[in-house]
Amino acid sequence: MPVNLPNIITIGRLFLVPFVVAMILRGQWSLAFFAFLLAGISDAVDGFIARRFDMRSELGAYLDPLADKALLVSIYITLSVVAVMPSWMAIVVVSRDLMIVGAVVLSWVLSNPVIINPSRLSKLNTAAQIALAGLVLGAHAFAIEDDVYLDQLLLVVAALTTASAAHYLAQWLRHMTS
Repeated sequence: MPVNLPNIITIGRLFLVPFVVAMILRGQWSLAFFAFLLAGISDAVDGFIARRFDMRSELGAYLDPLADKALLVSIYITLSVVAVMPSWMAIVVVSRDLMIVGAVVLSWVLSNPVIINPSRLSKLNTAAQIALAGLVLGAHAFAIEDDVYLDQLLLVVAALTTASAAHYLAQWLRHMTS
């Protein structure tokens, strides 16, 4: 499995995760926000390069979603730990991802592997999770009052995350019982 430029960019995104977490824990909101923004830009760039120059790889197919999930899960947990996001939101986000990983692993253990392909709902959910994390980080970085938008976006993200979890669970159950 050759390591190509998109994979190197994705690995760089993985290295941003502990930096973003450390900056949040230290209250360095501007650095955390801009590192999060850089991670988002790098995600778009590595995807563009992989598609445009036909540099897609099996390694990249695993690394890219791993980097995305590592970043989002870490940010949600950390924002909850520093009490700028409700704990229940971190629990909802992390529980969905753990459920999906657990279902995939269990299907492999039971010799009935399932391939999880992101649905439109899942992509919308991820976009909403990114928007919420970006709003919280940006609000703290630039001292913007986020209460009005935060409550509404929390409910949207919770609903989308729950719906996405239910969708994946239904897909998995159909696969496992067919």
